[in-house]
Amino acid sequence: MNDKIDKPVSFKPGPKSQELMKIRDQNVARGISQVMPVFVKETKGAILVDVDGNEFIDFAGGIGVTNFGYNHPAIVEAIKKQADQYLHTCCMVTMYEPYVQLAAKLNSFTPGDFPKKTAFFNSGAEAVENSIKLARRFTKKTAIVALEGAFHGRTLMTMTLTSRVKPYKYGFGPFAPDVYKIPAPYCYRCRFGLTYPACELHCARYLEQFFAVECTADNVAAVIAEPVQGEGGFIVPPLDYFKILHEICRRNDVLLILDEIQSGFYRTGSSLASYYYQVEPDLITMAKSLAGGVPISALTGRAEVMDAAGPGEIGGTYGGNPLGCAAALAVFATAEKEQIEPKAKKTGSIAAERLELMKEKYAIIGDHRGLGAMQAIELVKDRTTKEPAPEAAKAIIKRCHDRGLIIITAGIFSNVIRILMPVNISSEQLNKGFDILEEAIAEEQGGR
Repeated sequence: MNDKIDKPVSFKPGPKSQELMKIRDQNVARGISQVMPVFVKETKGAILVDVDGNEFIDFAGGIGVTNFGYNHPAIVEAIKKQADQYLHTCCMVTMYEPYVQLAAKLNSFTPGDFPKKTAFFNSGAEAVENSIKLARRFTKKTAIVALEGAFHGRTLMTMTLTSRVKPYKYGFGPFAPDVYKIPAPYCYRCRFGLTYPACELHCARYLEQFFAVECTADNVAAVIAEPVQGEGGFIVPPLDYFKILHEICRRNDVLLILDEIQSGFYRTGSSLASYYYQVEPDLITMAKSLAGGVPISALTGRAEVMDAAGPGEIGGTYGGNPLGCAAALAVFATAEKEQIEPKAKKTGSIAAERLELMKEKYAIIGDHRGLGAMQAIELVKDRTTKEPAPEAAKAIIKRCHDRGLIIITAGIFSNVIRILMPVNISSEQLNKGFDILEEAIAEEQGGR
């Protein structure tokens, strides 16, 4: 495997990928989507090689899972060492040291100078599910408030919390009861027709009105939100948004849950996006890059909230699997040893600069936004009307794939191109990826 790509590669799948695709179509459920019709053979850093030898720069990162790149040696070594000792005992039968070590690490890693506790699960959706369970048990209230544009998972509760109907909710109802939505801080498409900062963050203050006209705070257990919306289109709230939202929650005995599943572990430049917003949520959900690719999720929060459930009332057979715990501990050690945070900020700075320059050159880009190495552009047919351009996004994505860049879309209108490269990607690979993206945008702009 080469560490760099010297020339564009064809997206056309080779014979091995074509044959595997036939087997896939015959045996895998249709609901499991696949962005590119190729099959991976090996990976390293920001490079993915398919079974036919085609190499790609990866700006999708397993949808935000490989923040430190594929196959980081320290993480791989930790997994191998743990596998030689034991793969599974079930923490609810016999506990093991990596579980409690990682719990202690997350309790100090997350914001808030107060006693905290942690529990581990398998997926981000499970962490969210359990945050709702504990919020309801602790507050003895039932209603949950989420944001429009949110994505929290595909289970019954998390699908209910999720805002986008297709493809995540359509035909899968009825949904979980007592879940409500309020407008998100989507400044580019403000639901109130206001402009920041003159708006005085009306979208956050609207929560008080919601309590008055929609659902009384006496019945609301928690508000849950992503610090930066992922599937919703990388919506970055103004800096004081969460401070205001949390203050309203505190006054009304409502918990604030921040879903850091995609925004966590240096993706936004900070270790967690919560630090950027200077907010100390009651509960934080984490997954994706927590273990560099091994499935594990975490729920960390105020000790009194986390202890609201009795023994056996939360958990699961595989929750906090030893391999995931060992990999996550290696992630923390790597972040410190390799000074990942400043690298993430530098990567984010370069990405933001490149995308802002593209916005100035190409009218098809209506908005550029992002935080750290979590960057996106929103494509429109007209900057004045802001009519979404999902067809253009699809065409640009295909052109990128044709040239050897893996990149994916987002947004409630499918018109956002999101960028999730490893935060420690080399400058050469980073700029090569953006060169490919700009070429694709220029061709789409020129063809209109």
